[in-house]
Amino acid sequence: MTGKTDDTAELLERARSGDQPAFADLVAPHRRELQRHCYRILGSLDDAEDATQDALLAAWRGIEGFAGRSSVRTWLYTIATRTSLRLAERRPGRVLSWDAHPARDPLGDLGAPDDGVAWLDPWISSVDDPAETAARREAISLAYLAALQQLPPSQRAALILRDVLDFSAAETAEMLETSVAAVNSALQRARASRADAGGAPDLTAPAAQEQRAVDAFVAAFEAGDVAGVVALLADDVRFTMPPLPAWFDGIADVSAFFAERSMITPWRVRSRVAVNGMPALVADQQVDGVWRPGAVMALGIHGSRIAWIASFLDPELLARAASLRS
Repeated sequence: MTGKTDDTAELLERARSGDQPAFADLVAPHRRELQRHCYRILGSLDDAEDATQDALLAAWRGIEGFAGRSSVRTWLYTIATRTSLRLAERRPGRVLSWDAHPARDPLGDLGAPDDGVAWLDPWISSVDDPAETAARREAISLAYLAALQQLPPSQRAALILRDVLDFSAAETAEMLETSVAAVNSALQRARASRADAGGAPDLTAPAAQEQRAVDAFVAAFEAGDVAGVVALLADDVRFTMPPLPAWFDGIADVSAFFAERSMITPWRVRSRVAVNGMPALVADQQVDGVWRPGAVMALGIHGSRIAWIASFLDPELLARAASLRS
């Protein structure tokens, strides 16, 4: 531990003197978690990347004046939080499919991609990403982030800093440039709003049970076994596929979509990834005899049943997921 502290102190001293490679080494261990933090506040991958870049640029410009009264990590989180909040104030809250449109007939018109909706982006990572297997998996879940997006940005940030990242009320107040009393008030309102939030499926399952459900889904899906897929679904299952406005509610409609539309062509699973802590599949679809990128399908599992299939169709997201190793 002492060696690590000494290394940080040396890098900090060199960075303060204008050594840019030293600064890069100083912030490198924090970069991914800072991006995840910005994403929690903003709900957008592109905005989170922009906010992270802007925050690190601001940190480089201000490194000479960093007095070291807090840790480097806390200092970087302060900059990233303020940067994200400035951006969040200019952005609409991100939403899930059922926040944006009513459920549709699975055999009817699915609609054109709705680019007018600020969809909540998925956080895609490799299956062995430690952040996705940690005890706080819920703190990156789509349902949790969708609930956060309904809060004012300041409440959103207070909840994340206190309940997810365990910063103290005093540290949070300094980061948000407010008082401890204001932080506690914002946190109380945010927690109350979260408790009242509904609409998202309950996704809880032991790891072994979850793995069995995923394996069974992959086997049935690749085999074109509609009955096998349907047997894995919860009665209240939902199927979403942004940016299309259509989504389906309940086992009857989801089953009809699989039987009459989705699985009338062959599918294969190219790799497995994680989407906001959920197991997910990068799947190709065979069209006119050619395998093409089809969807990133995140499986939300409650008990032994699949309660939510979050299928993402955006080509950029497909490419991002395909670039990760399973």
